[in-house]
Amino acid sequence: MKGRKPIHRKERTVNSDLDVIAQYQSEFRGFAQYYLLAYNAHQLHSLKRTMELSLARTLANKYKTTVNKIFKKYRTTRETDGQSYKVFQTEVEREGKKPLVAYFGGFKLGFKKATVIEDTLLTGNVYSIKSQLIDRLLKDTCELCESRGNIEMHHVKKLKDLKNNGRKEKPEWMKRMITMRRKTLAVCHECHTSIHSGTYNGKRLATTNVD
Repeated sequence: MKGRKPIHRKERTVNSDLDVIAQYQSEFRGFAQYYLLAYNAHQLHSLKRTMELSLARTLANKYKTTVNKIFKKYRTTRETDGQSYKVFQTEVEREGKKPLVAYFGGFKLGFKKATVIEDTLLTGNVYSIKSQLIDRLLKDTCELCESRGNIEMHHVKKLKDLKNNGRKEKPEWMKRMITMRRKTLAVCHECHTSIHSGTYNGKRLATTNVD
């Protein structure tokens, strides 16, 4: 915000449209879901509008165009739980597979007594061109066992938590994240399940250069 007006995020203009929209959605969803437990949750519409304008201005700055043209290009409707919502959306086509989709908005803003907070972050270091989520997802390869297909993103809040977790021998997935200096790891469903259950003991991986 600048003078009570939403402004663009210059540091995000180096990223793909998918990454930019996904990051805005992740931030807004996390904040919104927390406050859906409040009786005045309907006031989140104001925050949504502010973030939506910031998103539009970020993309407009990236392409050196107007906000109106950005709205015309990315604005569409999306069905969620039988309701239609106006969203910002982009897709990346993949040969023989469903496209990668990122959108901003698309869920109801209002008090929910029994809401479930989803802690999902689609991007890791979104300010680095070399660590873009889209490139890693398009590879469709597990960064641990190297199997292909069913790729999911494992996320940790802080890398220092991995370095100072007190374990004498860290599991391979933890070593890989520390080596790559990333808070996200693209893994297959089996590896992801093993990580969360604490049973991962995959093959030892060769040290890779940080990219």
